[in-house]
Amino acid sequence: MAIDFPRLYAIVDAACFPEAAEMFTAAEQLVAGGCTLLQYRNKSGNARVMLEQARELRKRFGSHPFAKDAKGRGTRVSRARVPAPHLPAPHVPKIIMNDRADLCLVAEFDGVHVGQDDLSPESVRAIVGTSRWLGVSTHNPEQLQEADRTSADYLAIGPVFSTTSKDRPDPVVGLEGVRRARQLTRKPLIAIGGITRANAATVIEAGADSVAVISDLLLDPRKSAEEFFRILR
Repeated sequence: MAIDFPRLYAIVDAACFPEAAEMFTAAEQLVAGGCTLLQYRNKSGNARVMLEQARELRKRFGSHPFAKDAKGRGTRVSRARVPAPHLPAPHVPKIIMNDRADLCLVAEFDGVHVGQDDLSPESVRAIVGTSRWLGVSTHNPEQLQEADRTSADYLAIGPVFSTTSKDRPDPVVGLEGVRRARQLTRKPLIAIGGITRANAATVIEAGADSVAVISDLLLDPRKSAEEFFRILR
């Protein structure tokens, strides 16, 4: 599947917000700031809460009509997406579910992103079908090459810099790791880990198509997103 990535891959991490309402507001501000792609991340393990929050995000940003193929998997219907009433059509974002292929389907998200300890990419593809995006996290050249051979639509490499968003982060790959990853795949490449407005441009220059960001979007999300897009245009 040929896909066109925005420069900024915004991640909305439930752990960063004391209340769900604050997370929903931040997500809306990110979209108002120009974000067309959001990943919903919740590592709590509480599937009920995750689904409730995911459905609320989908509700706030409009829905994509999906049909079912012969095997019961999601297949995109050839109709225009339905925006939320308060959002103009160009600003309706794609929403990616972190880790959970099953919740991606139930919440009618646009894709799922999995890590090295989650279901295999092909197992996920069998669940979500071909119409939804599938991303895979990698942390070294071997993992990236293996993921490149799967049906994943895009690959992530990182952590590029030191990060506090994970309890047990993988070794930092640096800008050289991004350059190496760029040489190993033609798929869209997302760089993640410790990326800020101060270093984002160097990550794009190293070969990434997009930068995934959590922490540097938390303070004044709309303004922060707008600044990222000005830097990365």
